[in-house]
This record gives sequence, structure tokens and C-alpha cells, in this order.
Amino acid sequence: MQASRLLDNHCSVETPEGIDFTQAMAGPVVRILAFLIDMVWRGLVYALIGILSGFLGGFGMGLYLIIGFLLEWFYPVFFEVFRQGQTPGKKAMGLRVVNEDFTPVGWGASVIRNLLRAADFFPLMYVSGLLSMVLSRRFQRLGDLAAGTLVVHVDRQSAPQLDVSIKPRMPQQALTRAERQGIISLTVRSRTISEPRQQELAELLAPVTGVTGEAGLERLKGMGAWLLGRK
Repeated sequence: MQASRLLDNHCSVETPEGIDFTQAMAGPVVRILAFLIDMVWRGLVYALIGILSGFLGGFGMGLYLIIGFLLEWFYPVFFEVFRQGQTPGKKAMGLRVVNEDFTPVGWGASVIRNLLRAADFFPLMYVSGLLSMVLSRRFQRLGDLAAGTLVVHVDRQSAPQLDVSIKPRMPQQALTRAERQGIISLTVRSRTISEPRQQELAELLAPVTGVTGEAGLERLKGMGAWLLGRK
């Protein structure tokens, strides 16, 4: 069991509604590849700016240094904040930067994680950052640990679509985690399973609604829609 936990690259976060969200953490290899792609893009921009600044003399050199500083330190910040946590390199490799609760990363966290790339670089060629990722349970480099961020694989599966005819109903009693998950599962799967099977599953949750049959099923799906955020 201990070995399987160490090899597992998934991380789960439970919402107050009892819904578990799971993401696959990105390991060092795929992150290094994304970083190299971003280096190529930055190199192309540096080359273009260098050519243009050559025609502007001293002013061009000053402009080159300013743009170079912004490009080196705030290129990742711009994309992480305004492009859903994805620099061009991360997007190419199917990665995204998020907060530890899987919410979108903001200015503060993005600035911290990227400014601390200097610490990850020590003593040479990002050795500290690489060691931190290898030793961290969630593959976090030093900047990620300080900012409370994660790099995860993008979930390419489409979100389940609820039946628009389901009217949300607020639960009238406290629900256990297992009951919430059962109701949500039934609601999400209602478009993919037969009506008799839905009735069968609803019977198992009859103690929650106090009614059985079609009325109980309708009430359960309404509660599921409410738990999923439809108010």
C-alpha cells in the first residue's frame, strides 16, 4: 500500500458539497519539455528584439534590456494569469498551473512561483528545483511550495451535461458524504442509463427523500442538481 501511494501521481480535493476532484500531477520530465519549448519561444522573441534594437542605437539597447527583463520574469506570469495557467510550452504538453485547491492561479501566486525560479536554479541548471520536484509528493518545485501551486495535466474530458429539465431542490436534511456522492452520481449519469435502472438506484436512496418511485427519483435528481451548483 505504501509503495502504491508513492507511485500514484493523482491528487484529490474535496469540496464542501462532498464532491471529489482529482487531477494528475505533472512530473519532472514533461515539465522540463514544456520549459524547453518556452525557452525556444523566448529565444525567438529575443532574436527579433535584438534585430530591431540594432537600428535604434543606444535607445534600442536600453529598450532591449527592459523588454528582456520583462520577458524573462513576467512571460510565464502573463500566460498563467490570462491564459488559464498555460504558457505556450505547457499548452503544447497538456499542462496547467493551478492553486493547490485546483482553482485558477492569480497574480500573487504566479509572481511568487516565477520569481523563485532563481532559488530553483541554484546551484546550477535548476538542480534545486529538480530535487524539490523529485522529493515532493506532488512534484512541486521550491516556487510551487512557496506559492501553493501545482502543475497538473489538463483534463481533456468534457464536463457532464445535466438535463436542463431537472429542477434543483435544496436537501431538507443533513446528508452524509456517501449520500451526497450517491445523489450526484445518479444525477450526472441519468442521461446515460435507462429509466428502470435509475428507479432501482433511487430505491437505494429512498431513506433520504422519504418517497419512492418516480417522485423519489425526481426529487433525488433535483437535489443532485442543487449540490452541483444549479440554484
